[in-house]
Amino acid sequence: MELEKSILFAKSHEWIQAAGDRRKVGISDFAQGQLGDIVFVEFPKPGRKYAAGDEVCIIESCKATASVYAPLAGTLVAVNDALPGSPEKINQSPYEEGWLFQLEIVEPVDESRLMTTPQYEKFCREEA
Repeated sequence: MELEKSILFAKSHEWIQAAGDRRKVGISDFAQGQLGDIVFVEFPKPGRKYAAGDEVCIIESCKATASVYAPLAGTLVAVNDALPGSPEKINQSPYEEGWLFQLEIVEPVDESRLMTTPQYEKFCREEA
């Protein structure tokens, strides 16, 4: 499994990476592998506030439709504009070109429900 060491994971298979007061979010390599070929991404417009666990966007694959949730509370400040025309980037590069959206985080940040890479790897082995 391809994992970055600087990211945290939610049990719903989103990853989150800190960049100042913003957090970049995508789905994990494990999740994209489970979904199969991704063919469509639907984003909301930036500016909306989300609580941790709120649905932010929808991904459709040949196998299923999946919701992507906010791992932390924050305001949607950016979406990956390259994905509507090239959703396969989520399959090809889930941690780099296939990121989904950015949240500006509400202070204080509570990352206690998120998992480190080793914790997430163990979680995925138990789910498989």
